[in-house]
Amino acid sequence: MGWKETMPDVSILILTKNGADTISPLLHAVFSQKKVRINEVIVVDSGSSDATLQIAGGFPVQIEEISAESFHHARTRNLAASLASGEILVFLSQDAIPASDVWLQAMLENFSDPKVGAVYGRQIPKLDSSTERQDVLDAIYGEHRIVKDPSLGNQIGYRFYHFSDANAALRRSVWVATPYPEDLKVFEDLAIAKRILDAGWKIVYEPKACVLHSHRHSTKDLFKRYFDIGYTLRYLKIWNSPGIGFSMFRDARKLLRNKLNRARIRGSGRSASGLAQDVAKSVGLFLGLNQACIPLALKRHLSANGIYERNEVN
Repeated sequence: MGWKETMPDVSILILTKNGADTISPLLHAVFSQKKVRINEVIVVDSGSSDATLQIAGGFPVQIEEISAESFHHARTRNLAASLASGEILVFLSQDAIPASDVWLQAMLENFSDPKVGAVYGRQIPKLDSSTERQDVLDAIYGEHRIVKDPSLGNQIGYRFYHFSDANAALRRSVWVATPYPEDLKVFEDLAIAKRILDAGWKIVYEPKACVLHSHRHSTKDLFKRYFDIGYTLRYLKIWNSPGIGFSMFRDARKLLRNKLNRARIRGSGRSASGLAQDVAKSVGLFLGLNQACIPLALKRHLSANGIYERNEVN
């Protein structure tokens, strides 16, 4: 029998909080998928005060409620996975809307290779997204499929470890062996990707498994976000891997050139803001990578996600 005839059971796992604006189109898109069988859809809600639960309850989903205080990016995803029965666990953010009715099929077909442990899909910016997010998503999520095979070594720099569970699928057996590490408060997807690759599994980037997903960040937010990225890269010992820093700064230069080219075409007003954001990200990343030299009280103000409340890097 072929892969399509033996396609595994699938559990869709969606974490929500005050997602009333997007949960309906998200679930409509999920239940409109073709050529696949969805075993179950589980919604884990952390204290929504809007109509999220009422809207989700209008669909054939299982709802699990937790308190807002108990939400934790890694622990709550582990909870969602523990509630699931499917062989493949598909994670979706509440505002990541599948862009076609074959999104899930494109994701699942990669698991025909028994050495593939996880797959993540493309993210296309929404119409109201910022220029900064458009540039970043265009740079990270290209049109070409990528197979990250640890047996072949790292040939693509920092992108080797890139993985986003806003739109991703994991083999259940892989999650059982390498669950989300709960010592990190944020960027849990980067951490589990490293675990999966270190265990010898392949990770595939599948551009056909596409969703609409983006956010708007202020310059201050970007500074703090990239401070936490730097912290995480150092904490996971990724930054010390060969080619990581070089490839990241190479792509940063490429993004900067693109901004300057647009500035010549569109004028300087919008580009000035974009350049300020690039500077903020670079400084935040640098400080995060070197956070061991910064007093703890100051680091707590620099972090976007309160990462110094529970664990500390020396």
